Amino acid sequence: MGETGICWDNAGAESLWSTFKHEYYYRHTFAYRTELVAAVDNWMNFYNTRRRHSTIGMLSPHNYEQSLNAPTMAA
Repeated sequence: MGETGICWDNAGAESLWSTFKHEYYYRHTFAYRTELVAAVDNWMNFYNTRRRHSTIGMLSPHNYEQSLNAPTMAA
């Protein structure tokens, strides 16, 4: 992290929330705050385990981790 006011400090968080808003939030309506909290939790679980990411070769994080561990397990 850099000094105060450096724009790159929050780049990762801003990217994550922007993705959430465009992929999920704007497409759903929530009557209660608890529904929104549950939706964020479910989407974060999806994002961190099953959603394919372009930076890791269009694999889900779970599959990417398995591909990293596969050569070690075969030995």
